[in-house]
Amino acid sequence: MNRKRPSPERKSLDKARILEALATEPHATKRDIARKLGVKGSDRIVLKRILKELEDEGALKRGPKHSYAPPGALPEVTVLEITGQDPDGELLGRPQHWDKPEAPPQIVVLPGRETDPGPALGRGERVLARLSETKDGYEARIIKRLGASAHKVLGVYRVTAQQGRIEPIDRKSRTEFVVEARDRGGALSNELVLAEPLSGRASGFPRARVVERLGSMDAPRAVSLIAIHAHGIPTEFPKEVLDEAERATYADTKGRTDLRKIPLVTIDPEDARDHDDAVWAGPDDDPSNKGGHIVIVAIADVAHYVKPGSALDREALKRGNSAYFPDRVVPMLPERLSADLCSLGENEDRPCLAVRLIIDAQGNKRRHEFLRATMRSAASLTYAQAQRAFDGEPDTAHRDIHRHALAPLWAAYKSLAAARDRREPLDLDLPERRVTIGEDGKVKSIAYRDRLESMRLIEEMMIQANVAAAESLEKARQPLVYRIHEEPSQEKLFSFSDYLRTINVPFAKGQVIKPGIFNRVLAQVKSGPHAEVMNDVVLRTQSQAVYAPDNVGHFGLNLQKYAHFTSPIRRYADLIAHRALIRGLKLGSDGLSNDEMGRLGQIAEHISMCERRAMAAERDSTDRYVAAFMADRVGAVFEARVTGVTRFGLFVRLKETGAEGLILARSLGTEYFRHDERRHALIGERTKTAYSLGDRMTVRLLEAAPLTGGLRFELVDTAKASQSSTPKLHVGGGKRPSHKPRRSR
Repeated sequence: MNRKRPSPERKSLDKARILEALATEPHATKRDIARKLGVKGSDRIVLKRILKELEDEGALKRGPKHSYAPPGALPEVTVLEITGQDPDGELLGRPQHWDKPEAPPQIVVLPGRETDPGPALGRGERVLARLSETKDGYEARIIKRLGASAHKVLGVYRVTAQQGRIEPIDRKSRTEFVVEARDRGGALSNELVLAEPLSGRASGFPRARVVERLGSMDAPRAVSLIAIHAHGIPTEFPKEVLDEAERATYADTKGRTDLRKIPLVTIDPEDARDHDDAVWAGPDDDPSNKGGHIVIVAIADVAHYVKPGSALDREALKRGNSAYFPDRVVPMLPERLSADLCSLGENEDRPCLAVRLIIDAQGNKRRHEFLRATMRSAASLTYAQAQRAFDGEPDTAHRDIHRHALAPLWAAYKSLAAARDRREPLDLDLPERRVTIGEDGKVKSIAYRDRLESMRLIEEMMIQANVAAAESLEKARQPLVYRIHEEPSQEKLFSFSDYLRTINVPFAKGQVIKPGIFNRVLAQVKSGPHAEVMNDVVLRTQSQAVYAPDNVGHFGLNLQKYAHFTSPIRRYADLIAHRALIRGLKLGSDGLSNDEMGRLGQIAEHISMCERRAMAAERDSTDRYVAAFMADRVGAVFEARVTGVTRFGLFVRLKETGAEGLILARSLGTEYFRHDERRHALIGERTKTAYSLGDRMTVRLLEAAPLTGGLRFELVDTAKASQSSTPKLHVGGGKRPSHKPRRSR
């Protein structure tokens, strides 16, 4: 049989030539390769066959639009994940999908010509980018921002005999993840890591890739680190933000009202990290206001330093607020501003936005005015120091301050307190736990904070300033962000009424709801066994306070107009209020921009989310520190009270520390317990034994899980029955979901 002899062109068309062509022109199509090699006619069939063989052998791979590339090459357009910055501040990225055993190539990410300026890209964000090869790797031009990866796992990396494992922090995660050597990212055993789940399984477990190392779990203060990253709170300031903060200079006094001779004082917790409000009061010498007072509330002029649209402004909006933990603060603004230029330090000249309030003898506000001013704090006091002065026992160093500043403040407060009592805001007694961390990073003590009248004084004066801000902005027809708190929903009120009926406390469902109604319920049970838990029940009946550009009033404070104005160092909402006042009252050229006014709804929604995020992280951090503190007290017996009842168990709070944990229903005895939602109780089917909200009991600590903050208890008198029926606490168990709105100034 005679075979047709191949032509010289066909014979020269081999795999080596094709691979060489692709090396010089990655991502070429079959047509591009044919043109480059001069392939024509029937030889195109041979080219197609050789390309298929090379693809099957793994010598090249097919890309988009029928292009081909060597296996180590990246496609021309791909999705990248931002991994950090190089020493020169250039963004670095890696392909989102990388399944090769070797490390991915270095990719420098450059801004795209068509992209919006927007906020700076952060670690973990994804972009669609066009790649080009360089001698050191690749350059990428951004086509489109895609946001953060859809799903990440926060956990502790452990090294086993065969491979790495990640133990998730999330209580909902019921399985560990396997990490292969190429996906370890340099992580060491017992490090907190952020990982990305991968497709496929290994050793029966899902796979994951470490994308960020967050620090060793053996390090002091690792507990709050878990909460910070679990809730996605930004921690590192971009270089451009820090540079902008360092370039900031002190404000001069030109065009400002001089308040430096008025002895304004700051009064804060002893562990305060910033001082953004100062107060002064004195008698009003106006004959028409006999017994009245003049009150000045001065607030740090953050708007002078943080201009709309600046890098500082974009980062502050991204964070929304500062987040406070037992061992650290994650600030909204860099330390150069939050702890220096904007902090009202003692005997330091500082720019401020102040409101001058005229109060009558009964505590009613007659009028007010806002000033852009310069002040000098006469003293930085703690609540305890101020309280001793109010009680007539001022510290030796503060006797002059007491005579000139604190005594008149106290007199003005007594008038404001009388007006507050007539207004009847919601008056809850909710003790706050204070976790003290020692030098070694471990919990030194847990105790309830004292509730001093000096705290109420500052709260009431801040409330008056906030009301004045809202009133002035409305009068100036200036759009603003309100702090709103809607009245409780009908569903919650019905549930509240049903519970009160079970403890023989009357409550009419159809009445007009005012905060004073809840206060009277609290007063009615104050001396009985339900006093402590009733504050929790009333709190859970309330709606969540949020920010909004449309006003519905503040139910809890019983106020119709209310805006946050007094803490611009730590809340973006207050910075917005400052800018709105500057624009609406013509106090300068750095007021609210037209762009901001058009986005107030979006801004309000975002900062409300940031507030909820910070509250959840702060609560989780405290719970984990408490669990760590209790870990060496497993087996100890405590006095407790039932604070929550669910179908799966009882939540109890210890009298000693306020620590909360779970008693599983299956540990209560050998019978089945039914959940009575109306009575907030678990009731035994056979014996009718009931465990109800507010019950006191003696409990034994069975397990503490610092990784999740979970505590599990058992009733002391049923311990024998529970030993065989109670399972070991899963790493995610023992925490009660909480949606408590925090009381704030």
